[in-house]
Amino acid sequence: MWALVESNNVTKVFTRPESITIGDVTYPSKIFMLWSSSELEAIGIYEVVVDNTNLKDKEYYINTNQSFDFADGTVTATYGTATALPLDDVLFTAQDETDGLGTEGEVKQSGIRKNHISNINAQAGGILQPTDWMVIRAQEGGTAVPSGTTTKRAAVRTKANAMCTAIDNAANVDALATLYAYVNTGTEDSPVYERPLGELPLVD
Repeated sequence: MWALVESNNVTKVFTRPESITIGDVTYPSKIFMLWSSSELEAIGIYEVVVDNTNLKDKEYYINTNQSFDFADGTVTATYGTATALPLDDVLFTAQDETDGLGTEGEVKQSGIRKNHISNINAQAGGILQPTDWMVIRAQEGGTAVPSGTTTKRAAVRTKANAMCTAIDNAANVDALATLYAYVNTGTEDSPVYERPLGELPLVD
């Protein structure tokens, strides 16, 4: 990414090479690839340095647009303060209904907690599905489900419930994100990466 600097201000940002007219001269797009940094800077084009300090995981936050600043011969792209997505459903208020925005009490914006719980349940369902036929067969008077399979299916349900409880207990978005963050629970020489939420067992 590059930026055009005129009178010490960023006037245009380029996410890809393109032709550009500066003053009375039109330059072809290939200058971005063929010219050196000093040659580009001589006509006011600087490679952008991206500062991701404030950039947050978009699964949990809404990031701002980048802002561009030129100082000390460097163009820097920075993000503002990110806004956390709602953990729980946000409902339309009475004022929203008065303003014609929605019906009071209905969901205005879905919370991400519910989505995460739905994902866990869907994953558990996917793991159980291949052996569901055994359960149906047993219920309809056929062959009993092998004890090993029954034990493994119960483990999936138990773990899914525990994971959903952990998600339910997350106090805020950062706490929810932490549940999914893998950390080394082993040693430096023998690392073992696990997440606090854990993993669903498999039924084979």
